[in-house]
Amino acid sequence: MGQRCSFIGLGVMGYPMAGHLQQQGFDVCVYNRTSSKAEQWVNEYQGCRADTPAQAAADADFVMVCVGNDDDVRSVFYGEDGLLAQLKSGAIVIDHTTASADLARELDTAVTQHQGEFLDAPVSGGQAGAEKGILTTMVGGEQATFDKAQPVLNCYAKKIVRMGEAGKGQLAKMVNQVCIANVIQGVAEGLHLARKVGLDPDALVDAIGAGAAGSWQLVNRYRTMWDQEYDHGFAVDWMRKDLGIAIAEANRHGAALPSTAMIDQYYAEVQSLGGSRWDTSSLMVRLDKLAGDWEK
Repeated sequence: MGQRCSFIGLGVMGYPMAGHLQQQGFDVCVYNRTSSKAEQWVNEYQGCRADTPAQAAADADFVMVCVGNDDDVRSVFYGEDGLLAQLKSGAIVIDHTTASADLARELDTAVTQHQGEFLDAPVSGGQAGAEKGILTTMVGGEQATFDKAQPVLNCYAKKIVRMGEAGKGQLAKMVNQVCIANVIQGVAEGLHLARKVGLDPDALVDAIGAGAAGSWQLVNRYRTMWDQEYDHGFAVDWMRKDLGIAIAEANRHGAALPSTAMIDQYYAEVQSLGGSRWDTSSLMVRLDKLAGDWEK
């Protein structure tokens, strides 16, 4: 292919996503705030690493960003070391961070002022989806930019949908997180009842998992939830950050998210129990503790 990509942010998602790009023929230069992680990536995938986002973005045709929150995104975009400082004319910047829609619109304006093009493209599918290259991405931005970005996005996403103009990708991700949180609470309560009435969890999920009660969360998380194993997956801290963004956006539009707000507080309880880095399926911990079934 010969096109140059930079990837900024090598967390549990960005690290394998950047790896897929390098493995599929792109020339990838990475930046990570902790340089040892960037060195590890280069040793595993080859490619190169940069000392600043600006250095990473220099001469890149595509610049991908996948960091923590709005402030983290701004820190790698702006300033003399920010990616905008060295962005070449015509480059496409794709922000995979789950962040606010307001930030996406801000970045779209900033990138355009630097003669580049911008897409907000938050992803869903977790670490496993990133490692397998089967993520879902919800994209905001111009149709022409979206079309040009397809070869890049196809390296690590199996479902790529343009939602509309800049910011719409982030709005779709908010809906995604609201749905996930509410499904997890339902699965937790269902499994809690199953434990109390003496049902076999494997037989239960075999029976109901393919019907109307079926969900990714039920099928992929029931066993670890039953066994009280949560040191994996998408961390509670990050889910609370995402739900906070969704609730704030809902408030601005007069949309009511009562159960989501309640579940956000349930996650706060999990954090208080030491579960900040536990998988989001750890909502069941509250129920196990209340019932005296928590064994950890």
